[in-house]
Amino acid sequence: MMKPTAFLINAARGGLIDEEALAIALKNKTIAGAALDVFEQEHTLKNHSLWGLDNVIVTPHIAGLTTEAMSIMSLECSKEIVRVKNNEEPIKWVNKKQMTKI
Repeated sequence: MMKPTAFLINAARGGLIDEEALAIALKNKTIAGAALDVFEQEHTLKNHSLWGLDNVIVTPHIAGLTTEAMSIMSLECSKEIVRVKNNEEPIKWVNKKQMTKI
């Protein structure tokens, strides 16, 4: 349903895109191109159907690993550790319901 001039970008989660259908669409020029940094399988095979296509850009799933992002993550994690050490409830629960069972 995309226009032939469209570019598909997936930097969210692998498995959201039917990779085989995407490869066919790209080979047939049904869409103009794709940029992906996530895949259905974390370690894709060397003979993946998207490899080698001139209208595809692939990157490792590390877009969030900038210096700035790492600094913020470290600071936020440290703040949560201090809160727990001071017997305070964490602000940023991963799974509060599960943690209350422990």
